[in-house]
Amino acid sequence: MRAAVIHAPGDVRLENLDDPKIQRPTDAVIRTVATCVCGSDLWPYRGLEPVGDPHPMGHEYVGVVEEVGSEVTNVAPGQFVIGSFATSDNTCVNCRNGWQSSCLNREFMSTCQAESVRIPNAHGTLVATDEHPDAEMVPSLLAVSDVMGTGWYAALAAEVKPGSTAVVVGDGAVGLCGVIAAKELGAERIIAMSRHESRQKLALGFGATDIVAERGEEGVARVKDLTGGIGADSVLECVGTADSMRQALHSTRPGGNVGFVGVPHEVAIGGEELFFSHVGLRGGPAPVRRYLPDLIDRVLTGRIDPGKVFDLTLSLDQVAEGYRAMDERRAVKALLKP
Repeated sequence: MRAAVIHAPGDVRLENLDDPKIQRPTDAVIRTVATCVCGSDLWPYRGLEPVGDPHPMGHEYVGVVEEVGSEVTNVAPGQFVIGSFATSDNTCVNCRNGWQSSCLNREFMSTCQAESVRIPNAHGTLVATDEHPDAEMVPSLLAVSDVMGTGWYAALAAEVKPGSTAVVVGDGAVGLCGVIAAKELGAERIIAMSRHESRQKLALGFGATDIVAERGEEGVARVKDLTGGIGADSVLECVGTADSMRQALHSTRPGGNVGFVGVPHEVAIGGEELFFSHVGLRGGPAPVRRYLPDLIDRVLTGRIDPGKVFDLTLSLDQVAEGYRAMDERRAVKALLKP
């Protein structure tokens, strides 16, 4: 099969690799219908995380089941499925508590920019649709496998409630999906922090009521201006840098909450600062599997359309261009068709 392999920062190639095989009775192998490049893939691409030896890339996927292990009974060959970037058995105590991304048998997906993928813990990870979706639904279902589920978790972690004010820090795919989530959860005011016109338009289309283009303390001051000098009830941090976390924390009112889902890089919060802020923090890898049935239903019934975050569609053999376009901010998110 063909698959994307990263060799060094800025060097992603499409190569021929061995076809995936069933290795454990809980595995499945799927034929990929769509995959994509994630903002977190750009950390090693930009040299901000070590690449190490050449290795496959990608953790977002939808596809058709080709083969299942002997212990996989919830999906069958021929079914269209969506899964999470973090696999889960969906039976351990952490899964039963709703934290599938902390499953005791968790494995993070990392080989999905490919024509076929082995899915560990398939029985607890994959959710099948009743029938194969129409092609126009595929981008939104692909978004559910990570960025929509992650944006949803950010909003829940920030405790967005009906009538509340929410701020979204980050205008990438996760942040834009966070706007959708805040809207769905009933926020009355949604302030999207973005400096890019195309992303601002998407945010407004998804339900944002205000745009703040300023960053840092200027951005914080603008949020305070919009919230009577107090700050927001809920802030979704969807970037993962020290600056974005500081901006999120300082934009939150005392007693408010920050949901942080950007993979942290050099983020450090002083205990005294947090102590006197009276702001609650919750974050981590999103338990996407918990939300899959609900989010899939919202997509299939037309209630949400997170697939709009894909503003560039390429064939898999153009994967290197997908990385370049996102790195250069010519695209919000690149969808890849094998």
